[in-house]
Amino acid sequence: MRGNHRILVVDDVSANLNLLTELLELQGHEVLAAPSGQIALEILSGIEVDLILLDIMMPELDGIDTCKAILAALPEPPPIIFVSASDRHSQLEEAFTVGGVDYITKPFRTSEVLARVDNQLKLHRLQRELKQRNAELEAQIARTETAEQALSVASETLSLISRQEASLWGLPAFIGSSEQFRAISEQIRQLQGFAQTNVLVLGESGSGKELVARALHFGSELRERPFIAINCSAINEQLAEAEFFGSVKGAFTGANSNRKGFFELADGGTLFLDEVGDLPLGLQAKLLRTLEDGSFYPVGGQSQRRVKVRVICATNVDLDSKIAQRTFREDLYFRLAQFTIQVPPLRQRRADIELLARHFAVSFAEQMKIPAPSISDAAITKLRAHSYPGNIRELKNIIERGIIASRGALDAEHIELSTALGHSQMAAPPDLENLSLKEVKKQLAEAALRQSDGNVSAAAKLLGVHRSWFYRQE
Repeated sequence: MRGNHRILVVDDVSANLNLLTELLELQGHEVLAAPSGQIALEILSGIEVDLILLDIMMPELDGIDTCKAILAALPEPPPIIFVSASDRHSQLEEAFTVGGVDYITKPFRTSEVLARVDNQLKLHRLQRELKQRNAELEAQIARTETAEQALSVASETLSLISRQEASLWGLPAFIGSSEQFRAISEQIRQLQGFAQTNVLVLGESGSGKELVARALHFGSELRERPFIAINCSAINEQLAEAEFFGSVKGAFTGANSNRKGFFELADGGTLFLDEVGDLPLGLQAKLLRTLEDGSFYPVGGQSQRRVKVRVICATNVDLDSKIAQRTFREDLYFRLAQFTIQVPPLRQRRADIELLARHFAVSFAEQMKIPAPSISDAAITKLRAHSYPGNIRELKNIIERGIIASRGALDAEHIELSTALGHSQMAAPPDLENLSLKEVKKQLAEAALRQSDGNVSAAAKLLGVHRSWFYRQE
């Protein structure tokens, strides 16, 4: 084996040193010569070598002790070939015992020296390469384990989030005790075991249709898969197809990259289409095909894609009338309404009003970081008598507004209700004379809430403040 190896020759006889040095240098090796074991140790303290030829019989520090010292001093010692004029079995056995890998006998035979040197250099190179590959493999294993741990943590986090979502949106989130409530809960419980069935949820605005959809998803086997909620009435008709089925780069002006649509985003999970009655008629045929076989083409794309998606729809309009008017496809209706749930308005489940009111009061108190307020019997009586044109959403707004106004105990005076026409029962304009800034702010907050029918977000937008500003007004 030729070329660029550094070999240390250790022998107290200069003729042997010269002979071995010349022979190895002719093979292209760099040779370091040491006339004693002590000098060899000094050389090795500052220079790395690939192989050592070590004479056994030397004065003072012989080859056996030198070998022991080398192995003790170097963390990764090179192979050591012993050189000996004797072939006594006991001496050779001791040489191998202390760490030698081979031996050469004197007088030297050129072919034997070169063969044994080349063999050990090859073995040493292979050992180094094997060690390096093992190190790389261990590093790869460590990276893989780290990635697997990260994936496991991500999976556990996703499972935790899904469990939290299931707790937040599942049946335990439903509040009520009325007969109508129990009937809906039973329907949801039954459908949770049929995760591939499309469901149409009917009911007035604010009655809790999306809550039903989320309970169906997060209580089923799809709970760890995506839940994509879309408001169909807010979709731009010109971009509707791209929104649902995605688009490829260059499909239209502004399509600067490939983009997934709602179906791909929901693949394996649930696509919730709120206000489905507002779907553009031109989109309905394309939607029907995807519902039939799970296939579609992205806008501008040539390759067909497939998804597996459960579709839950909700609407507060009369789809039968839309079908009669030819603004909603009858075949699409039957594809979407494999099972129908009718959510009753809050005025038909008055037995649930008190439970819902107290639930919202506790929930808002937690958000505001205040003690849970009490609700007086007079307040409950007033709440039960209301017709709730805005349903549960309206009740929620009333309670939030009442907590802000009362800061502790909700009484009838803190319950501001909407009229049948949907307008707040307005108090007389306040007399601002001699009011402090704090009182003016409170009056302003109450007026904004009345004008926004108790919707804090809308009132905050009206005044140009963050919704948390209302919680600070006493």
